[in-house]
Amino acid sequence: MDAKDILGLPKNPMPGGPLEKRPRPPKESQRKPDGVSREVYALTGGMPPPLMPGIDLSLLKKKQQPSDEKITWQWLPFSSSARSDNLQLYHWVRIVNEVTPSGDYSFAKFNKSVDILKYTDEEYEKFLNDPTWTKEETDQLFDLCERFDLRFIVIADRFPRSRSVEELKSRYYSVSRALIISRAQSAVDVANHPLVKEPYNTATEIERKRALGALLSQTKQQDQRISLITVEAKKMAETWVKNKVGEAAEPIGPVADSEGIGNVNAMVDSGAPPSSLPSAGAAMDGSSIPASLRLLGVFLRTNVLDQMVQSTNSSAGLRTIKRVDQMLQDLGVNIKPKVPTKSVCSQHLELRKEILTLLSLQKQLQHKESEASANRDSLAEVPNTPQRSQRADVDKAFIPESTGFGGERQGKRDNRKKVGGRPADVPSSPPLSKRPRKLKSSDG
Repeated sequence: MDAKDILGLPKNPMPGGPLEKRPRPPKESQRKPDGVSREVYALTGGMPPPLMPGIDLSLLKKKQQPSDEKITWQWLPFSSSARSDNLQLYHWVRIVNEVTPSGDYSFAKFNKSVDILKYTDEEYEKFLNDPTWTKEETDQLFDLCERFDLRFIVIADRFPRSRSVEELKSRYYSVSRALIISRAQSAVDVANHPLVKEPYNTATEIERKRALGALLSQTKQQDQRISLITVEAKKMAETWVKNKVGEAAEPIGPVADSEGIGNVNAMVDSGAPPSSLPSAGAAMDGSSIPASLRLLGVFLRTNVLDQMVQSTNSSAGLRTIKRVDQMLQDLGVNIKPKVPTKSVCSQHLELRKEILTLLSLQKQLQHKESEASANRDSLAEVPNTPQRSQRADVDKAFIPESTGFGGERQGKRDNRKKVGGRPADVPSSPPLSKRPRKLKSSDG
């Protein structure tokens, strides 16, 4: 029920009145297409999501074959140079314009073999005799090595006698090493050969395999326990190194700390001659190497030089360090030596300290010159000032001040009067003329 029903008015809209809103037509219900999930359909509002190709569509087009080429496939025989038995096999071959391809088998290039040294009977008798090996066994070993390309696991399985893998390796490498040395003109020519430089060690190989087998046979619990022990051991080692460094703490640059640039100012103020200023002759000695680096045993000399330079620059400011580097460049000296030998590092560090000493002396000289110029300027401003005697305070007679009435000092009272008054030599101003008074009515 609305106002029109209460007033008994028709429900038709009155002229000039507000128009009633027309109901919107219902939307056509769209059915969810198959293959699209309900969530995706609700998010897109019924519209298909925009899709962009991941690759260029032009790449998907097939290459058009030239019309002048005629390609066929034929079942043809082939042989490989990797085989020594001339075995003939067949395979499908791509034929272009009826031209049969020629040449070796394409996969023959992947056949790689090991070059096995050969020896003569004379060489065996002269260089290769071994009481534990006969010549027949050695010949069989080298034949199997050439056949199976030094796969010693297979060689040990095919060897007629029960020999371990380590024994077979030791015999093969010892014979090869002896042949290489005997055939060389001099020992220097084959000194860098792998078999001569690093001979095979049977005991080391056995120990390596034993350790590897023990490692591979561990359980997960043992692996976790070993990992925890390793972490704890690393922490203990770091703590031990820190304690050692703290106990044997030495200044990185003893010359820079005890006799370095920090004491130059005091020596200049005390009037010490320049020849007595500190020097860096023993900068790179073993005693000046930091304790943290000595504990390592092996370290780079450039690390020692860097730490010594940092210690030397610790007493200087950033601008001074930049001036030192600039002065080194002006002198044509590298900031870091290219060949950091002991003598080069020592001389480089000594040069840096001498430059720091020079800059400190220049700074002190500028300071003294500025003080002297300031004193000269102050004396030039008052040229007629009489000089006081050094014993004026001693020779001056004591004159008591006279006091006036009531205990007040006379001099103080006179000064008080002179402050507010006018000096006696200044003439007084003329009297001001009085303006005539206005007549009143009573004065008639």
